[in-house]
Amino acid sequence: MPGSIKIFLITCVLLFEMFAGCKQKKYVKNIVGVPGYEIQIPVVVELKSELDEISGLFFYQKDTSVFAIIDEAGFLYKIHLRNQVDIHKWKFSKKEDYEDILLADSVFYVLKSNGGITSVKFLSSDSLKETNYSFSLEGGNEFEAMYYDTEKRHIVLICKDCAGDKKRVTSVYSFDPQGGKYSDTAIFKINTKDIAQKLNTDDFKFRPSAAAIHPITNDVYIISSINHALVVTDKSGLVKEAYVLDPALFKQPEGLTFTPWGDMLISNEAAETGAPNILIFKYNAKRDKKG
Repeated sequence: MPGSIKIFLITCVLLFEMFAGCKQKKYVKNIVGVPGYEIQIPVVVELKSELDEISGLFFYQKDTSVFAIIDEAGFLYKIHLRNQVDIHKWKFSKKEDYEDILLADSVFYVLKSNGGITSVKFLSSDSLKETNYSFSLEGGNEFEAMYYDTEKRHIVLICKDCAGDKKRVTSVYSFDPQGGKYSDTAIFKINTKDIAQKLNTDDFKFRPSAAAIHPITNDVYIISSINHALVVTDKSGLVKEAYVLDPALFKQPEGLTFTPWGDMLISNEAAETGAPNILIFKYNAKRDKKG
């Protein structure tokens, strides 16, 4: 594990208050725990108001920072999780509705709400190259979540609200970064009835807002901000588990990423209730065993 982030995380978890801006809070509602994590006891990193609408998050192992985007502004942000949170930013495009971000093969990919993708590549320390790809589906369609499948080498996009899905299924599409092409049809569909059963509810329409692959289990973790839910599937969309998220902690979760060693980072928009933040949940494989 790289030294700086290890020191930061371990120090925060064990000493809680050593760094300014690093606080451990305990939420006591009766929420079922997520295996591998103390989901009610995060390390909370408060962010500046400039990031009030943080909507995408990606962990950058090289210097243990995170990259992020915000709604409706074409800026790429780099956030250093230090004792004093340090932020750098670069303008990559015009104002649009940006929802998620990932990095693959030295290129950043930014998801727009209509399913379009903007690739962003650094030509120098202050020069970026932007390429736009449009996604056309019949009817009104909205996307907020994507992740990169390293085995198939394609980007996976999960519908938040696609015209043909209704309440029964959530369609999933793919984008090939090498060829710059989208799949013509859904590569698979997630059965929302299975999620509803896991959450013990009948009236449910899945609205994914962020997604990432867990580096240890290889499962897909999907957050739905509106539903206050965390859903775990395999790579074919089979629902394995679903968890209720405490709205007092997850006020508006719009970004999700993992460190290579399994720590989970979730970003919250300000949501008119204080500062935006990043929640850090340390992974413990021993907690990943049920029963």
